[in-house]
Amino acid sequence: MKRRLQLLLTVMLAMFVCSSQTVVSAQPAARPRIVATNNGDDGGTLYQRLNRNFESTRSDKFTGGRIERAEFEAGQPDIRISVDVPAFRLTLWQNDREVKTYRIGVGMKDFPIIIGKREATEVIWNPTWIPPESEWVAGHKGVRPGQVIKASDPRNPLGKLKIPLGYSYLIHQAAAPTDLGNLVSHGCIRMLRGDLYDLAEKIVAARSAPVTATEIARAKQTKRTLVAKLDEPLVVDISYDTQVIEGGVLYLYHDFYDRQTNIPLRVRDELKSSGVDMSRVDDQLIEALLARVKRRDQMFVVSVESIEAGRALEAGRIMPVLGGGKQTKRRGQKTRSGN
Repeated sequence: MKRRLQLLLTVMLAMFVCSSQTVVSAQPAARPRIVATNNGDDGGTLYQRLNRNFESTRSDKFTGGRIERAEFEAGQPDIRISVDVPAFRLTLWQNDREVKTYRIGVGMKDFPIIIGKREATEVIWNPTWIPPESEWVAGHKGVRPGQVIKASDPRNPLGKLKIPLGYSYLIHQAAAPTDLGNLVSHGCIRMLRGDLYDLAEKIVAARSAPVTATEIARAKQTKRTLVAKLDEPLVVDISYDTQVIEGGVLYLYHDFYDRQTNIPLRVRDELKSSGVDMSRVDDQLIEALLARVKRRDQMFVVSVESIEAGRALEAGRIMPVLGGGKQTKRRGQKTRSGN
């Protein structure tokens, strides 16, 4: 009981600190590490119960089984971002409709981004980098904590653009295309430069931020810093959901942060909460399905219809997380977004 209480206090402290501080630097200096530990009851780990609200916004239980897609509209400020970490996917929504999805890279196992809601208040082209006090910076030759490293300096790892999310968490440029679908950062979200430009310009256009197209074009061609302030914070919902039912299809992802999310209890909860007939589902079947998920670059995909018919193992398929093949058709959507 004492250990459980200590863990609860640690989690609550981490959430308070991360939601109340903003540090202007590339990566967090020190982030609380939360370790899931079995407590022996059938409610799962304390970590799991505290984080059940951090589910994918794409889940049928929230969308009603249908995700509407729409073209982007400038001047429509009702936008938000969702990040599905196990799927390496960032989605821009406008008026609760999916506008575009982007492939991303995420934090290494020792530096995972905190899960939950963050807020962005500005977009910065040609950002400076202030190395934080941390072990990884101490081992980084040629830089010291607190030093201001300009955008023109080759030691600056942020690339052409960053979107701060508070407490040193950022969305910023990837070092290479191989960052996508991999654990590569010290807790930040990485995107290809073209995708990052596209996302930033959509944010600016939707919110009518006080920067011009000419200023943005100049920032792309030079090293001059440009800051676009947002009149209202942009919500960024970051989830670590390794079992998602979307469009009548169950997607099982690898638990690459070892947070003990891929257990029968969690899968049962996802199926039940999505209204799936459980008469042909037992723990043996669920464990067999989870056993198919062995690598972070792959997911196991099976329709709810096949699960209810008792054909989940036969009908399910292993597919690449980042696409590259024909995907199971979903109810309410023609195809999964290939952006």
